[in-house]
Amino acid sequence: MELVIGDKAWSTWSMRPWLVLKKAGAECGERIVPLRRGAATEAAIAPLSPSGLVPALIDGDLTVWDSLAICEYVAEKFPAARLWPEDAAARALARAAAAEMHSGFTSLRGECPMDLNATPKVAELSEATHRDLRRIARLWASLLARFGGPYLAGAEWGIVDAFFTPVATRLRTYGVRLSDFGDNGAGGAYAERLLERPEFLGWEAAARGAG
Repeated sequence: MELVIGDKAWSTWSMRPWLVLKKAGAECGERIVPLRRGAATEAAIAPLSPSGLVPALIDGDLTVWDSLAICEYVAEKFPAARLWPEDAAARALARAAAAEMHSGFTSLRGECPMDLNATPKVAELSEATHRDLRRIARLWASLLARFGGPYLAGAEWGIVDAFFTPVATRLRTYGVRLSDFGDNGAGGAYAERLLERPEFLGWEAAARGAG
């Protein structure tokens, strides 16, 4: 297998399946396509991804594009990794949360792009981003309370946690205290745990090495 990804410093969509593949222990190479605007980037990605976007997972004659679809494929290919929880309710809510992250929180994404090489700073954020952060605080609190942590669907780190890892980097980079948005401390501690995972530390080290 080979995972086609963008720059590790800021490609959140590439990070998610990369983390999942590492957790699964999959033997998978990687190919980095520098993300720059213009025809050169499009020409580099076009032969590798049907959508013309990264990430894309190439497994023999199969190419899977879209980060969530790749993660689902990896979960089915490596069931022993338990990337989704075994409990049906936990699995359903973990999928719902991952899907919400996949399609939502557009204001937070736009105002606070991930940049692992940025110097942390306190940013002034719009009310739309405040709403995103309040929703994240509520969502994390609900799942952590229901399933007991330390991860969103219980004891095992999985796909839903991979999807929220870029959020944890944003909180750190832009000086966001989740307690200002309704968090009772559990969400902030969860964000710190995400940034201490060995999979993320490996990605971050590579991103900073290239910076």
